[in-house]
Amino acid sequence: MKHIQLIETILYVNNQQASADFYTKLFRQNPNLNVPGMTEFKLAENCKLGLMPNNGIAKILSNKTPHPEQGNGIPRCELYFHIENIELEFENAIQIGAKLISPIEERVWGDKVCYFADIDGHIIAFAKKLSNK
Repeated sequence: MKHIQLIETILYVNNQQASADFYTKLFRQNPNLNVPGMTEFKLAENCKLGLMPNNGIAKILSNKTPHPEQGNGIPRCELYFHIENIELEFENAIQIGAKLISPIEERVWGDKVCYFADIDGHIIAFAKKLSNK
């Protein structure tokens, strides 16, 4: 689908401000948008991460799916970030209180990866391509 110009992943969160604070510290950057109902971080030229309160998206979903708050704490997605310095991102995640799921390890698919969970249970992976793969 070459016609896609921007990719935005939106996480449904319990507390928008707490999640905005968490990701501000994780990314070490302020959001590009932070208004009631939506926080956005521009992560790359064509990639954004959005944070939307559970109750906000529930209005849009209008009882056609379970209320997103029923999934709080359950891993509902994984954000997989290829980064330059995995040790730096690992230490930053530890310092800001991200929940460590798995330490930095070489994985069979050719990446060195560590896994964390954010305050809503979404999984965050920091990966570095192994040079010998």
